[in-house]
Amino acid sequence: MTLSTLSSAATLTSQPYGTTKNGQKVDLYTMTNKHGVSVSFISYGGVITQILTPDAKGKKDNIVLGFDNLHGYEVTDTEAGFHFGALIGRYANRIGGGKFTLDGKTYQLEKNNGPNTLHSAGLGYDKRVWQVTPLSQQGETVKASLKLTSPDGDQGFPGQLQVEVIYSLSDNNEFQIEYKAMTDQPTVVSLTNHSYFNLAGAKNSPYGVLDHILQVNANQILTTDANSLPTGEIASVKDTPFDFNQPKAISRDIRHNNTQLGYGFGYDQTWVLNPSKNKLNLAAKVIDPKSKRTLEVSTTEPSIQVYTANHLPGNIVGSEGVLYRQADAIALETQQYPDSPNQPKFPSTRLNPGDTYHSVTVFKFGVNP
Repeated sequence: MTLSTLSSAATLTSQPYGTTKNGQKVDLYTMTNKHGVSVSFISYGGVITQILTPDAKGKKDNIVLGFDNLHGYEVTDTEAGFHFGALIGRYANRIGGGKFTLDGKTYQLEKNNGPNTLHSAGLGYDKRVWQVTPLSQQGETVKASLKLTSPDGDQGFPGQLQVEVIYSLSDNNEFQIEYKAMTDQPTVVSLTNHSYFNLAGAKNSPYGVLDHILQVNANQILTTDANSLPTGEIASVKDTPFDFNQPKAISRDIRHNNTQLGYGFGYDQTWVLNPSKNKLNLAAKVIDPKSKRTLEVSTTEPSIQVYTANHLPGNIVGSEGVLYRQADAIALETQQYPDSPNQPKFPSTRLNPGDTYHSVTVFKFGVNP
């Protein structure tokens, strides 16, 4: 297949993207709906390389940070460790001390974030070539399945894990990520996607995302220590910089003299989502006041990590030669609580044989009048 022109229905097309250092072929897939909104991803890491959406005047721009070629993701991002657009597993976010105990046995993981493990460290799912199968190539919704087998002992985790992630784009401008996993022995699982969004366009503005308006459906956050690891305490956001129940500019409180903000060099917290009777819970909404693009995130997960790209060093050259700097983007990672395997009061992330891990997150694109 080759990339095709826009049709009256949503389409899924593909083309070669390159070859990894160890000789694995990588393909690029593009889903386009009838409104011209498109999501592109590659089989390497399930990386979302581009999302094109129109602004209020109909001008389309890419709203995610990334690279122009496979080398950027395989080499540059591996060295930098920022997981641009990628699928994260076996366990998203941090695990304290790089270890956990399950059924009386302690499992040691690689430490890559001070004393802790972050995003499963070294050779995570973002550094694997996934098996991609189109499920629907034309219609009101197009879908593709991404599959990966994670062997027993992979990254230090027990159990062989069979993972399937389904990407879909609808004519309602909804990009859905559905995660499924099954294991042959007890393990822990938390999967997410690590896209960096800038609704002004990835070519950027002088303000990065600091002028974006953010709303988060959460009355509580997980407090962290100096290494951004949850302490086990759940704190109210009331009268703190973390209260986004009413929409406000990210810039308003990001320089507030707050210990938690200091630890993260900006926003890098887990918000505990308010309970919902709906299967999909509205987690966050972002608005760019200039382009008037909007992004709504809904999920079945109990929390969302909001990260304002505080650690981008300013020397990473991304797509179209853009230099990525601190606060140039916002990551919205729906997930289980970080360090749950070591925190008995947190929701369990245990997966047993015969059970299926299942999670859904929807990103809905739009514009304000």
